[in-house]
Amino acid sequence: MKIVFTKPFVEDYRNLPHKVQLQVDKSLSLFSENPKHPSLRIKKIQGVTGKIFEGRVTRDYRFTFQIEKDIYLLRRVGPHNQALKKP
Repeated sequence: MKIVFTKPFVEDYRNLPHKVQLQVDKSLSLFSENPKHPSLRIKKIQGVTGKIFEGRVTRDYRFTFQIEKDIYLLRRVGPHNQALKKP
């Protein structure tokens, strides 16, 4: 499994408060060890073309990603509604 960060993901991450960035780091560490870790609550985003998934950072923050073969493409990260509006 290879994790690739998109430009929008990196820009979103840089705009997050430092405390949330640390929580994103923790979630991505879990994600890299086990993409099906229960605390991430991974699920497919409904109503979106393509196979785009969301993962939980905190109660209010999510990250989105797409799977292409063995590559996990991290797309967006941010507040729940913002991250899922344009996953």
